[in-house]
Amino acid sequence: MDAVERFAELVRSADLTLDRGALAIAAGADPAQDTDRWLAALDRLAVGVTTLDGLKQRLFAEAGFIGNSKDYYDARNSLLPHVLVRRLGIPITLAVVTMEVGRRAGIVLEGVGMPGHFLVRPAGTLDHIDVFDGGVEMDMAACEARFQAASGVGRNVPFGPHLLTETPPSAMLARMLENLRAIYRARAQPADLEWVLRMRRELPGAGHPELLELAGALGDQAQWLEGAQLLDDEAERADPLHAPHLRTAARALRAHLN
Repeated sequence: MDAVERFAELVRSADLTLDRGALAIAAGADPAQDTDRWLAALDRLAVGVTTLDGLKQRLFAEAGFIGNSKDYYDARNSLLPHVLVRRLGIPITLAVVTMEVGRRAGIVLEGVGMPGHFLVRPAGTLDHIDVFDGGVEMDMAACEARFQAASGVGRNVPFGPHLLTETPPSAMLARMLENLRAIYRARAQPADLEWVLRMRRELPGAGHPELLELAGALGDQAQWLEGAQLLDDEAERADPLHAPHLRTAARALRAHLN
């Protein structure tokens, strides 16, 4: 199986965990990676940790994990093996590290998909932790200030617990893929964009926009027929409102062969 097939098999299984899911994503960029090596690295980080304070001490003081504010859009920030080696990441990958090391230590943490900035917290509490900022604890006022700064909205946008809901593992993986999608699209890397979009389509929430972009990524690699076939196949299943648009896009890809 290739990396996309392995990812699809994993996310459909009952054995999905954040660490294995994040490593399955990273295998798209490096199919030869040694998954057991990185699982063992997470195991070692958890040795001797018994409390939340001990977890934060281990990760942010001793190991030095921190957000990469200097080069936020470096793709390595979204690939777990690089995060473990470089100790640099973005909020969601640092959340994966924190949650998975915590899980190994018996500390149950949940991801919090606050718009603009991902947080973690002990399950069932409102004690939020900013893993991008060295594990600093945040009360509701601090969360609101970070939300406003990250999203660029004004104080007229109501803030509250409705913006601090738990994010399940599948949604965290989707968010990681969306970060990579934006990076590879901006850098015009269609081969990388292809595997990211194929993985994204294995998770809830994907639809025609992802399919159209995937077909375009195939076209950018001169795989026009494959891209057109994907669109035609979907058009056969699509409702009458969307099918014509899919067929038009398929014809546009085939026109490159003329």
